[in-house]
Amino acid sequence: MTYTFDLGNPATNADPFPEFARLRADDPVHWSPAMKAWIVTRYADVKQVALNNRQISADRLTPFFKSNPEYQKGTIESLVRYLNHWMVFRDPPDHTRLRRLFNKAFTPTSVENLRANVEDIVAHLIDGMRAKAARGETVDYIADFAYPLPASVIMDLLGVPRADLERVKHWSDDIALFIGSAQVAGNKYLRAEAGARAMADYFRALVEDRTARPRDDMISQLVLARDDRDALSTDEIIGTCILLLFAGHETTTNLIGNGFLYSMKHRAQWERLVADPSLAATAVEEFLRYDGPSGALARVASADLEMAGKTIREGQRVFAFVNAANRDPEAFEEAERFDIGRAQNPHLTFGHGIHFCLGAPLARLEAQIAATRLAERLPHIRLSGGEPEWHDSLILRGVKRLPVQLG
Repeated sequence: MTYTFDLGNPATNADPFPEFARLRADDPVHWSPAMKAWIVTRYADVKQVALNNRQISADRLTPFFKSNPEYQKGTIESLVRYLNHWMVFRDPPDHTRLRRLFNKAFTPTSVENLRANVEDIVAHLIDGMRAKAARGETVDYIADFAYPLPASVIMDLLGVPRADLERVKHWSDDIALFIGSAQVAGNKYLRAEAGARAMADYFRALVEDRTARPRDDMISQLVLARDDRDALSTDEIIGTCILLLFAGHETTTNLIGNGFLYSMKHRAQWERLVADPSLAATAVEEFLRYDGPSGALARVASADLEMAGKTIREGQRVFAFVNAANRDPEAFEEAERFDIGRAQNPHLTFGHGIHFCLGAPLARLEAQIAATRLAERLPHIRLSGGEPEWHDSLILRGVKRLPVQLG
């Protein structure tokens, strides 16, 4: 019987790493009929996919939209209109122009200036978890900490009122169905369309307000950039706001959630962090490597190319599984070992090359502060539920909830 890798299988989705190991050893560039795509799992090959901008395109939306029945019926117009402006789906020169305009917002200095705000949010959320526990209520580490932390930070950065957090989450959850769901839910594209349309209307109102009354926030900076040499269109501003809000909290929520989950499962590593919170920086890098928030890079071949003895044809989809590459024993010593003190850790979770994650410094800052303060203030925290349920996604790797006891 021919082997087929299918992340749509719930058991594989919950623990894909045995399958990743099998593919790395036996079929590192694997054609999956179930996914109708090439699956790339070795470190060197995943890195090549990330770097190859001539034969492999980041624009996976255009061919998808053209073949999608909902697109042909005109029912996912907002998805097409706004997500096509996300720089993660663009190739040079569009990607180069868009990225240049946002580099200033995520420099080490500008991110370091956010430290005090991140500290305040973390302290507030830990206090909130303690208050819930004192009332005898169930504390969910994801809902009560890992989600609101990065969501609040990126909302403050953009200039979006925190009071709108629940609305934003609802829209974001709907868009996430389109970004990487492994299952073909009957209405997932229409739900994603509704989420994109609602979020676009929301940001359009904010853009109009900042045009009339600029403030000290990123939306105002983007509005001002419309008059620069590399002028942004209003749709590009709205699309970018949706991207920053979506990516700025979805992936960091999963980073903080996954890292905590494995710290609890490997209790000795958590105790190391409690004893020495200065390990937070290397701990976060291990969170990123071991089971990071970005499951795969999704690409489309823009020309025929050879990889590991296979021919990838123009137009075929490629999923370069970052989490498989990050446990490649050819790249990491004791790759299956969770070690928060790992010294050499060249993981690919933030990508490589021109698409290296723009928000990496901010994600690291948030996760490091979170790990440090949790270890200091909640050293006896532990999981209180059974095995977690993972989100159904090829791209976004994270758990839905993590009930905890604080000690």
